[in-house]
Amino acid sequence: MTCDLLIFDCDGVLVDSEVISCRVHAETLTRHGYPITTEQVAERFLGRSGREARREIEAELGRAFDDALEEQLVADVLRSFAEELEPIPHIAEALDALAQPVCVASSGTLKRITFSLTRTGLYARFAPHLFSAEQVANGKPAPDLFLYAAEQMGVAPERCVVVEDSVPGITGARAAGMRVLGFVGGSHCLPGMAGRLRAAGAAVTFADMRQLPDLI
Repeated sequence: MTCDLLIFDCDGVLVDSEVISCRVHAETLTRHGYPITTEQVAERFLGRSGREARREIEAELGRAFDDALEEQLVADVLRSFAEELEPIPHIAEALDALAQPVCVASSGTLKRITFSLTRTGLYARFAPHLFSAEQVANGKPAPDLFLYAAEQMGVAPERCVVVEDSVPGITGARAAGMRVLGFVGGSHCLPGMAGRLRAAGAAVTFADMRQLPDLI
């Protein structure tokens, strides 16, 4: 496939963070009066921005969360990342084999993206080309973030290939007119995920980052 820019999601694609993040979100939300399991967080909010997840939860509760909750969530997630976060296996090897420019388009905040990539030794490979849902009006599954990343990198959407691990991410990339590869090698990926990503529009799915250069 023709590719002038490779756009990576961060969580679950570059760093193996989704199990950690979903666990921390479930624990923190439950403590603040919204009982939810790790599995439910993954099913409902994986791949979406925290801003949109908060809006949905607040609408269900009929009240706004205190801003202290957001601060607590960020602090808890980053503390757990500092202790546990690892890069996706073989991602450095895959990046070494790519000839195309790369960037990140993530539902996480720029603070979280920077922390995650720094912790796993990947920051220098992508900086300063880090793009977050907080920079656009609508996060995934809207196409806004992918279109913003392509515009900032000076590449037409149809010349971009996206690597994603979630249905919202796949949906957003396809809505942006981009081709998408579905990655199912993160520790959060359960049986059936590959089929869900293909149904959402992924051209192919793969579970080992060493396969990526040959798929481009």
